[in-house]
Amino acid sequence: MKVCVLLSGGMDSVTVLYDALSSHDVLACLSFDYGAKHNAREIPFAKLHAVRHGVAHHVIPLDFMNRLFKSDLLRSGGAIPDGHYAEESMKQTVVPFRNGIMLSIAAGFAESTGAEAVVIAAHSGDHAIYPDCREPFMQAMAAAIGQGTYANIQLIRPFIAMDKAAIARRGVELGIDFSETWSCYKGGDLHCGTCGTCVERREAFQLAGLPDPTLYEQTPALPEFVKPRMDAN
Repeated sequence: MKVCVLLSGGMDSVTVLYDALSSHDVLACLSFDYGAKHNAREIPFAKLHAVRHGVAHHVIPLDFMNRLFKSDLLRSGGAIPDGHYAEESMKQTVVPFRNGIMLSIAAGFAESTGAEAVVIAAHSGDHAIYPDCREPFMQAMAAAIGQGTYANIQLIRPFIAMDKAAIARRGVELGIDFSETWSCYKGGDLHCGTCGTCVERREAFQLAGLPDPTLYEQTPALPEFVKPRMDAN
């Protein structure tokens, strides 16, 4: 199947690109520069992986989101909170309807370029705080995209029932060097090690039983309720 991949440059999207390359004809990768504090750190990794595999890479500017939307993830917002994704404070990093906007653009791009589907790396770990990552939303968007395109563009979400540890394992199977991905929402020179995405990243490697190649500014103990289980493999 001919597909377009949403590629931010993070662990999940890079893994879904490699997963798509193993089973589909990837026509293009789309990255969105929407004013997030970490866009400048993650988008170069998106380009690196797309170019490495000879896939066209397009960066789509969505600067209106930084100007008009309210979120601490954006440069126009407040400080990125530390903690785990499951904590209430992490809702401050939600960008309203971000996936809805990006998927709408991707659907139009896909139909314009002869693709049959759009691939997104939404996964079960996102569900706690991101309403536009949950499967009911994805089902609704899939229906809207199919109904709204002559080509009946499909929405492929291979990781929707997987957690980040499973994605990490899949990435290693596919030969991904995760040091060539970016997660930290603060967007500094190194991963901070304490924001929600850094905690989730550290947790994923530990739960998966894999070495973490990431350089962090700090690696404090993970919260007790997210420490790796003894039966994780």
